[in-house]
Amino acid sequence: MNRDTLVSFEGVVKRFGSFVAVQRMDFEIRKGEFLAIMGSSGCGKTTTLRMLAGLEAPTEGTIRLSGKPINHLPTWERDTPMVWQSLALFPFLNVRENVEFALKMRGVGKAERRRRAEQWLDRMQILEFAERNIAQLSGGQRQRVALARSLVVEPEILLLDEPLSALDAALKVRMQSVLKNLQRETGITFVYVTHSQSEAFSMADRVVIMSRGRIEQIGTPQEIYGTPRTRFVADFLGSSNIFSGKVTQSGSTGLEVATRDGAFRLSGSVPHLPQSGEEATITVLDTKTNLSVTPPEGNLNVVPVRVIGEEFVGATATIYTETDTGHEIKVQKSHDELASLPVGAGQRLYASWSPADSHLVGAA
Repeated sequence: MNRDTLVSFEGVVKRFGSFVAVQRMDFEIRKGEFLAIMGSSGCGKTTTLRMLAGLEAPTEGTIRLSGKPINHLPTWERDTPMVWQSLALFPFLNVRENVEFALKMRGVGKAERRRRAEQWLDRMQILEFAERNIAQLSGGQRQRVALARSLVVEPEILLLDEPLSALDAALKVRMQSVLKNLQRETGITFVYVTHSQSEAFSMADRVVIMSRGRIEQIGTPQEIYGTPRTRFVADFLGSSNIFSGKVTQSGSTGLEVATRDGAFRLSGSVPHLPQSGEEATITVLDTKTNLSVTPPEGNLNVVPVRVIGEEFVGATATIYTETDTGHEIKVQKSHDELASLPVGAGQRLYASWSPADSHLVGAA
């Protein structure tokens, strides 16, 4: 185990009867990192977090914390506090008493636990609400109380189970900033479960993407966004145009894949290069895909398309098009880049991209 490793999952499997919730899992969580685990409902992300917290026991394999197996340690002996989706604050205690609770359970004296609780409430900018009832707080304020309650014990690791899901969009963005800054300042390892790509990619140092109990990819947000490893990851992120077909040319400088919409090329070195006749899938980011009124010249992949819709998000717009076979191609550009293009529904255009921007994700 690497000396920078805080947690390791070694051959971990979790079954509920005949249902396999988590397939064999081998990965490490590093000291001081912000790790996000994401995927759609039922993918196994929360079960993974619950096994780390001690709320579920692995069916097979070993979970280690600081090198020591913790499979059979009860939750209260693990020092792995969790911030719940529901926050689980005690309604019969005021704000300060909620934060003091874990210290009280650890036998910390009254004066010391009050001092530490107020120190964390001040750090979370809610000290003025210390004597207030939980029911009198806003959603964002309750969120800060839950964080203070977990962090007042100064753990090595903090587990967070979709803690922002109940907040409105504006407050969610503010709390993302609070969480990331807090993690950087304290150096505590955060393990954050979410189904939200924007949350995971804006805060995490590394992201784990799961599907059907299996890890599909682990990497930095930039790695996963730019180079999805599997078709599932590319589909799940929704930021790539995806084409599948048979390899017609394969060599050291790239390959060509024949699809229903034409033959598209990928240039550059490709690990595990598929051979001619094999099935393959290539992707290109919607931000790397261009639109034009006439077929562009040069060494490009080009396909005629028809505009079917558009979506505006802040400074960018996503133009949805489809090929003659009904295959959807998305193009995301700034409003300035699209200003000179006729992008009304039904408009005929050409989508194009460089072979260098194509990415191989493996078998179709």
